[in-house]
This record gives sequence, C-alpha cells and structure tokens, in this order.
Amino acid sequence: MNKKAEIEALIQRLPKLELHLHIEGTLEPEQLFAFARRNQVALAYPDVDSLRAAYDFNNLQSFLDLYYQGTAVLQTAQDFFDLTLAYLERVAAQNVVHTEIFFDPQSHTARGIAFGTVIDGITRALAEGETRLGVSSRLIMCFLRHLDEKDAFATLAQAEPYLDRIAAVGLDSSEVGHPPCKFERVFAAAREHGLLAVAHAGEEGPPEYIWEALDRLKVSRIDHGVRCVEDAKLVARLAEEGVPLTVCPLSNVRLKVFPDMRHHTLPRILEAGIKATVNSDDPAYFGGYMNENFEAVQQAFGFDPETWLTLSLNAVEASFLEPEAKARITSAMRQAVAG
Repeated sequence: MNKKAEIEALIQRLPKLELHLHIEGTLEPEQLFAFARRNQVALAYPDVDSLRAAYDFNNLQSFLDLYYQGTAVLQTAQDFFDLTLAYLERVAAQNVVHTEIFFDPQSHTARGIAFGTVIDGITRALAEGETRLGVSSRLIMCFLRHLDEKDAFATLAQAEPYLDRIAAVGLDSSEVGHPPCKFERVFAAAREHGLLAVAHAGEEGPPEYIWEALDRLKVSRIDHGVRCVEDAKLVARLAEEGVPLTVCPLSNVRLKVFPDMRHHTLPRILEAGIKATVNSDDPAYFGGYMNENFEAVQQAFGFDPETWLTLSLNAVEASFLEPEAKARITSAMRQAVAG
C-alpha cells in the first residue's frame, strides 16, 4: 500500500470526535423536502436539485439566510428526532465515537415551536445514538448573536427545566458587528447554572473577538478561531494556555474565509502549538461530514499519521467527556495509528 492509500485508510479507521456541529446544519435537501411535505410547509425551491444549486455562498450571511429558511420545516419533536438520528447514523459509519452538538433554540421558538419540543426530539435521538450506535454526545445550546441580550436571557430561562440535558452554552450566527462582549452577562448567568461555555470567534470576525470570548465569556474553547494567526500575542496565548480551536475546513472554504484549502491557516495554527481540531460545522451545506473534511485537509497539506493523531488527541482533550472515556478513546486512536 502506498503512502496516499495508507493515509486514506487511516482516516477511515481513526476513531473521531466532532466538537463543532450544528444539528440544524445537517438538514440534507432530501430531508428538508420530506419534512416540508410532512408538515405542509411551502418551499421557495421546486425540487432538491434547485435547492442544492443555491448552496453557492458568498459569505457567512448568505449561508445563514438559507439556513434559517431551512429550519422552517422543523416543527415537531419527531422532526428533531429524525434529523438528529440521521446525523448520528451517518457519522457512526465514519467512525465518529463522540459528538458535541450545537442547537439553536431561538430559531425555533421565534416560530412558535416550544423549547421542550426541540430538546425532547434531539435528546431522545442522542440517547438512541449512544445505546444503538455507540456514539456518545453532549448538547450545547447556542445563543444567536444577531439577536439581543434580552432574547438570550429569555432563552436561558426557557432552558432551566432542561439543564440536566445541556452541557454548555455557545454563541453563533452572524459574527461581524456582534462581538462576544454583547453577551457577557448571559454567559455569566449560564456559568452560575453550572454550564460550560464555548463561542464562535475569529471566523469572519477579527482576532479581538477571540480575546473577548476568552476574557469576557470565559470559554473553554474557541469555535473556528482561524484568524488568530493575525495576532502574534493571541497565538502565543492560545498555545501557552492550551485553548482548543474547533476548526471547520470545508466550511471555511465554502464561506470564502479562504479562497481554497491550500490557503487555510490550519498548518500554521498547528505549527504554533495550538490545539486545533477538525470538524464539519454544517455538513449538509458545506459538502462533507468528518471524513470528507479530513480528506480535504489531507489532499491540501499531506499530513503524516502523527499529525492526524495530534489533531485527534486534541479533540479528546478538548471534549467535555469524563476522564475514563477520554483514556479509552485515546488508547483506541493510538492503536489505529499504530496500525
């Protein structure tokens, strides 16, 4: 077997952890049309092909406009169950053993869907995913940063009866013009409830947003963070403090953060000693789940097995798993690389 084939085989057999995944972003076009028929929702696109053709994004906002249209078809707990279980079945086949899933309750409650309807469907699927597929999970509730602090506080209040199902809060949606500091008090309140914190920062927004997420939101990890390389002091801090970045390579290229994969900052981030991980973000819209992201990175940069082991172990360390599970997965990853 040649080196290229060896790496391809390694990517297939490596146990994987996904730490940056929006469950609404796993809504495949075929599913979207099926849910629309089920719930009698009119769509702006006549068929699957025309919808898929719209997945030519100029930036983050052009994607979000379509993303939020898609959420309109999700209306019942069964919809959220079916959506989540379909994602878990797909990634289980790619040897994903643990996933930490974002969900956006505000995009549903604003349409009159009860918070409980959303979380009940998702968590029922997560429970089945663990028992039937062997994929463990944690759930992260994101606040939509284009909405105001008052709306975020209302969402946190709605979540209170379900906090035993939620591991952390996050921050997503339109980044530019919506700095993390806008939600400092909400994140402080979430910490008082015992929730961990993560935040999208440094994707389209500047490195200053990463500083704010660390200092004012007290996050455990940064989602994206690929613009950190523009600030040498920030790079040094991220490396020294071991702050993980949940990098989403295909997403970054599809949203024109980089013109192509060869211009991605992932190699520079790794060389600086930052704990980067590879994830899929919104895979239905960006052309790939975990294996496809690994393969695209490999094609661009030709990483060796040790680099893939480093990326994988970074994900274990950055996860919200308990130590026993981390040790078990770490052992399995090392065995996979050893062949």
